[in-house]
Amino acid sequence: MNVVKPLPSIAAGYRHTALLKSDGTVTAVGDNKYGQCEVSGWRDIVAIAAGNAHTGNAHTIGLKSDGTVVAVGWNKYDQCEVSGWADIVAVAAGWRRTALLKSDGTVVAVGRNNEGQCNVSEWCDMVAIAAGDWHTVGLKSDGTVVTVGNNRYGQRNVSGWRDIVAVAAGYLHTIGLKSDGTVVATGRNHEGQCNVSDWHGIVEIAAGSHHTIGLKSDGTVVAVGWNKYGECNISGWCDIMAVAAGCTHTALLKSDGTVVAVGNNEHGQCDVSGWRDIQLPGN
Repeated sequence: MNVVKPLPSIAAGYRHTALLKSDGTVTAVGDNKYGQCEVSGWRDIVAIAAGNAHTGNAHTIGLKSDGTVVAVGWNKYDQCEVSGWADIVAVAAGWRRTALLKSDGTVVAVGRNNEGQCNVSEWCDMVAIAAGDWHTVGLKSDGTVVTVGNNRYGQRNVSGWRDIVAVAAGYLHTIGLKSDGTVVATGRNHEGQCNVSDWHGIVEIAAGSHHTIGLKSDGTVVAVGWNKYGECNISGWCDIMAVAAGCTHTALLKSDGTVVAVGNNEHGQCDVSGWRDIQLPGN
């Protein structure tokens, strides 16, 4: 089975950051209270995801080249019980749950389901998935989007979206990248995290708890939303290949395989200056 390699190969959680290396191993820094950084034994990994819970209960997911999945971290709601899954091509980690895309376009989910955020059994023809704190997002092959879970702030109001090629989900907002390089957003906008209507030339998106990151085709980055910890201070960066947004920090992969990060570093989640040889998109 040929496993799809979804972007990014950087993952940012609430208080930790994980990176996938070119040899299929993973490294992680930051808060390890629940063992979410204990990935040193992972091998043959082709994609990673980090739970971005605003409460700090975090976990990390790894997709292996054979389509199986590994997980470490907080497991109160069985969000790390993924050992029996197979034929997986993409992974997403939300607050207290995990969602996985199968090779046949269906989706499976495990974890907290109090608001229906794991009710994905009827989904089909999916090409990408994203997990917010309380809602799950699926991108269909026809460029439309479906959602389940909490809709308190309208984060699931995506029925009119068309020509979408990528999706991202934050705490209470949803972002969609269109085929023309523009971006749409819905949901909570108290911190300006949905103010993306003037973005253009975007090739990749990431959603933190309260901020949104866009990677432009020229390798520069744009950001909107909460900036209390400087997580949106990315205007001077260039030669960026991939982006990831955690709760209050942002990590970016450069074209030379190095990593930069800004934002809250209370738990060392931005201590990435020594990282090298990171798996680049398309490699």
